[in-house]
Amino acid sequence: QAVETGNKIEVREFFWYGCPHCYDLEPAIEAWLKKLPRQGQFVRTPGVAPRWLVHARAYYAFEALGALGKTHVAFFKAMHVQKRPLEDEPSLLGFAAENGVDKEKFRQAFNSFGVRLKLDKARQLNLEMGIHSVPTLVVDGKYLTTPVMAGGNPEMFKVVEFLIQKAARERKGGKNSGK
Repeated sequence: QAVETGNKIEVREFFWYGCPHCYDLEPAIEAWLKKLPRQGQFVRTPGVAPRWLVHARAYYAFEALGALGKTHVAFFKAMHVQKRPLEDEPSLLGFAAENGVDKEKFRQAFNSFGVRLKLDKARQLNLEMGIHSVPTLVVDGKYLTTPVMAGGNPEMFKVVEFLIQKAARERKGGKNSGK
């Protein structure tokens, strides 16, 4: 599949804010990002199952406002620690305000054409990459892994690092790219 990271090897996380496994994985992702191999680039894409769409829209609205730095982890905590569903626009407006995001700007972004376009693109990526569960990491648009497939979160990052190296060798046309 096509990747958006140019010469870098794309590592794309598919997630859902309501997923307890995604919440559990988030601190490990943040730690791993500090040592992401130099040829890798990390991208997040929300999952788009019907029940997840409102959260995907919220993610893209916060992204459009440049607010993911203060809302991404807070959204997970609101759902999994505070047990807040955040499943409709009024609750999301309240969450936005609590996290320093102007409610009206959030409402405009949440209902914007740009966010709808990003949501359509996320749907297409979920479909093209065969995403059936979250969390899922896809390396270079073609290698898919999950914590379950890899045998746990730490093992998954080892698999991802191996796949980054494999993809880099393949891009260079190197032999033994499967080793």
